Amino acid sequence: MEEVSNNQIILKNYVNGFPKESDMELKINKIKLKVPENSNTVLVKNIYLSCDPYMRPRMTKIEGSYTESFTPGSVSIIFLFF
Repeated sequence: MEEVSNNQIILKNYVNGFPKESDMELKINKIKLKVPENSNTVLVKNIYLSCDPYMRPRMTKIEGSYTESFTPGSVSIIFLFF
């Protein structure tokens, strides 16, 4: 089982106005590349991170929005569509 470096961009705290690099934190850890046998799992390597306008409201604490706010200090789940 191969072990690789995993870089995560973590939101430090809720953002006021436009997000800045200082609002984010880079965390680096190690993960094992293990895909369950007989599964349809796909392992994806992300090369670039884009912060698009859809994500900006999720970086603020908003109640009653159609999407949930990101939780500072936690990994944010983003859905990828191919």
